[in-house]
Amino acid sequence: MLASIARQVAVSGWNPMMGRDILAEPVTAAADDGAGTPVVATRSAGSAMGTGGALLPLLALAACGDGGGGSTASASGSTSATPAAATTPVVVVNAAPTPTEASRFLAQATMGATRSTIDAVVSRGYDGWLTDQMALPRATTHWDWLVANGYDAATNRNYLSGLDPTLWRQMIVEPDQLRQRVGMALLDILVVGIDGVSDQWRAFSMAAYVDILLDNAFGNYRDILGAITTNFAMGSFLTFMYNKKANPTTGAQPDENYARELMQLFTLGLYQMNMDGSLKMNGGQPMETYVQADVSGLARVFTGLSPATADTSTPARYRMPMVINAGINETGASSFLGTTVTGGGMAAVKSALDTIFAHPNVPPFISKQLIQRLVTSNPSPGYINRVASKFVDNGQGVRGDMKAVIRAILLDSEARNLPTAATTGKLREPVLRLTGWARAFGVNSPSNAWGIGDTSNPTTRLGQAKGHSPSVFNFYRPGYTPAGTSLASSGLVAPEFQITNEQSVVAYVNYMYGLIANGTGDVKADYTAILTLAADSKALVDEINLVLAAGQLSAATVTAIRGAVDSVSATATNGPINRVGIAILLTMASPEYLNLR
Repeated sequence: MLASIARQVAVSGWNPMMGRDILAEPVTAAADDGAGTPVVATRSAGSAMGTGGALLPLLALAACGDGGGGSTASASGSTSATPAAATTPVVVVNAAPTPTEASRFLAQATMGATRSTIDAVVSRGYDGWLTDQMALPRATTHWDWLVANGYDAATNRNYLSGLDPTLWRQMIVEPDQLRQRVGMALLDILVVGIDGVSDQWRAFSMAAYVDILLDNAFGNYRDILGAITTNFAMGSFLTFMYNKKANPTTGAQPDENYARELMQLFTLGLYQMNMDGSLKMNGGQPMETYVQADVSGLARVFTGLSPATADTSTPARYRMPMVINAGINETGASSFLGTTVTGGGMAAVKSALDTIFAHPNVPPFISKQLIQRLVTSNPSPGYINRVASKFVDNGQGVRGDMKAVIRAILLDSEARNLPTAATTGKLREPVLRLTGWARAFGVNSPSNAWGIGDTSNPTTRLGQAKGHSPSVFNFYRPGYTPAGTSLASSGLVAPEFQITNEQSVVAYVNYMYGLIANGTGDVKADYTAILTLAADSKALVDEINLVLAAGQLSAATVTAIRGAVDSVSATATNGPINRVGIAILLTMASPEYLNLR
């Protein structure tokens, strides 16, 4: 497949400005399904992957295994009730990483490695680098950047202008990369999408929401729950803003949307869990965490929440926490999850959130999803247990300490040891592929316009864009597995494959081809450093393999990429930049790059 792309690059002359897609023709590709079995995918015009088992060109199925823990996951994403292998955290603190190990660590902990950050991890060690990152303040908030760049002008009131530029800019160039990566993981769990937010100044309301996640990324999960509950964008997205108490005359009941999603998606999940993520069973059936009566009772608590001011002449109110409108707030008893709160107001909201936060499901439910976002799609029961234990108690009696949880995830032996099983890892989500390239090769926007835009179109761009989730279930769900594959038959999940099909694969390659070669607007890479290696295909491919792919390209793939690079003379007109472009594109199209292990 890589040879096929290389041939098409050679035909097109590495010039996307000609308007020719790199993968415009039907493609037949052989890949490995992660279990050592070759599978074939054929793309014809207009086709897409169905449920019958047709697989994908370019992407070897990321058979994301259990990290050697011995459990299997069901198609719903829950694990069988196997006892945890070890409850004592297995952490790597003082290890002196090699450059390759440092790059792999950064692939999990940042929006993309750079030569300088690899050197920093080698020098400081994993724990030292984490300490440095957690001490970094934010250079600027998304809100303040929007204001500083004039997006608060009255002409922008009803437009989305500014959100994409500020998100891309921070993900790519800001030094607080651990915060950026964790914040984006939280955005994938505590989902708000700008297209589902109503009212004016939507870019600002979304910016204020993302700022909450970034500002609290190293704080406490309970504080995050409190902040999102009173946030304008969340109140609009999940329709509980202006939520009214029950009306006995008309029979109207409070909106239950937030109450349900708060429990189902943000804290508890549908079924009761053990600390290792396995399900608690009763009579062979999983035990529910809540029932409809709990949803209805909790919905009564979230009545009355309203914007702090009615002034929409400026964006100011969209950053202000919502307040209680006493006229529509329920002050009577509200019962849920075995507890009852009374009196209404913010005191009732606080009591409700405290009750939910104390639920035993929160540590394994949230810990597992954070592991999935950062390290592996199918963490072992032992891994989940160790991280969830840190969620319960950071070692100083504090529950929900995000710093402790993040350290537990990234320093665990299952994260740091290179897995020997071919069934471990995760498919790199599309946004991280773009930011990985952008960071590796110094992408910048001299005008500060950052005109990358919304990349969520699956037929022409990435099929994903931060801040543009189509629903509260995100672009992909943590329990998704591609039907008709060895992943499904093995009971494994691969969340990112929910947005992966033959069309999106082709779109990804074509889109990255254009970005690598020409950028977009004034958003361009700086290939000055890598061009010094252009004449030496071994040095060139090795460097790209290290920084972009964490050294995970196989010998066969390296040989194939070097052959494609060497098909272009280093002394030909534009030869050096063409060789660099081919090496980068083919690396980013390789299964070993796409499946981060």
